[in-house]
Amino acid sequence: MAFENLSNKLQEVFKQLRSKGVLTEADVKAAMREVKIALLEADVNFKIVKEFIKKVTERAVGTEVLQGLNPGQQVIKIVNEELIALMGSTQAQLTFSRKPPTVFMMVGLQGAGKTTTSGKLAGQGRSPSLVACDVYRPAAIKQLQVVGKNYNIPVFEMGTEVSPVEISKKALEYAAEQHHDVILIDTAGRLHINEELMQELQDIKTAVRPQEILLVVDAMTGQDAVTVAESFDGQLGVDGIILTKLDGDARGGAALSVRSVTNKPIKYIGMGEKMEDLEPFYPDRMASRILGMGDVLSLIDKVQANIDEQEALDMAKKMRANDFTLEDFLAQMQQIKKMGPLKDLLGMMPGIPGMGKLDLDAALNGVDPQKEMARTEAIIQSMTKEERANPSILNGPRKKRIAAGCGMRVQDVNKLLKNFEESKKMMKKMQGMAKFASKGGFKMPFMNK
Repeated sequence: MAFENLSNKLQEVFKQLRSKGVLTEADVKAAMREVKIALLEADVNFKIVKEFIKKVTERAVGTEVLQGLNPGQQVIKIVNEELIALMGSTQAQLTFSRKPPTVFMMVGLQGAGKTTTSGKLAGQGRSPSLVACDVYRPAAIKQLQVVGKNYNIPVFEMGTEVSPVEISKKALEYAAEQHHDVILIDTAGRLHINEELMQELQDIKTAVRPQEILLVVDAMTGQDAVTVAESFDGQLGVDGIILTKLDGDARGGAALSVRSVTNKPIKYIGMGEKMEDLEPFYPDRMASRILGMGDVLSLIDKVQANIDEQEALDMAKKMRANDFTLEDFLAQMQQIKKMGPLKDLLGMMPGIPGMGKLDLDAALNGVDPQKEMARTEAIIQSMTKEERANPSILNGPRKKRIAAGCGMRVQDVNKLLKNFEESKKMMKKMQGMAKFASKGGFKMPFMNK
């Protein structure tokens, strides 16, 4: 996950500050030196780092600690606010034409994920279509057709012998005939920026007058992403940026640099291969992730997109009636899996103040939650329906059969049953807390410490 190293290092800095009673200028400057190193290692542009550190230092030096906040939290608050400002302050949405169709022109270098992103973004329209304008790269049209088929979106193409400018013009006529409200033009990319590429893109822009030109940038390329964004914006005029592959080993610096350098908003970020993995970019949520403060709003979005509301209500009723079975437990896990890697979901949850990414890693103690979930699924699926509905009947021979059926040990089956019973107790307690909280009487244990 992008920003992981940056997040870990920033939290280390803040932990050192939490033990201090007051903020001194020396404390702030020492912390800012560490923050500077962390940002540079994350591949953030040097000029941006220098300006960022200057702003944070000026605000933090001499500032009285706010009531209820310790010095570490005061610095986190300032860093958080400046990170949000650096990435654009507010979410930038797509602009749609009042008179359909809305034309989005997708541009970027080869390999940035432009074709796949075009398919994901097409879901923004009620009746979208994709336009194949990459007539140079082998199998580019076929790739777009596969993407279109996967997302059930029609693809307009005229082969490789017609110019991209002519294809774009004909695509508008086709959209009008078929009543498509959103058109995404998948343009050709190159391994490097060149005059021929830019001229072709300018000609397409002149011919179809797109509502927005969206630049797709590979976050894995680090500082090169900023250079690419500057070049495209300078020669073509970019309306928004989509950062892809932020779920990989990207250091994340591009997200912190590209907005400041180009003054063009990041509109979406690619967090995986599925359509729902193209997420709107919220500067405040990203800042929270970077600082290890969680991202509850994005977590809620994922829940709403992937979990059936009626099923969730039915599950809640079963919990209240103490009728929650292993079958329900399995169904719940399968719904959670739809939302993505469990470790990423846990990272979106805010913990006790001061508990961030490092603490999460320590709590997991090297355990891969995704693998543990798969093991749990395998054990439950090795049970009969009767056993899932009534785990109390699981005696020694039954446990031995279940373990053999999923290639695990009897101890693993016992561990699952113990965890299941503890989960049921925890769910019951949480429901009691929620009921108490609704009456205004609930406080977490750490709140008075």
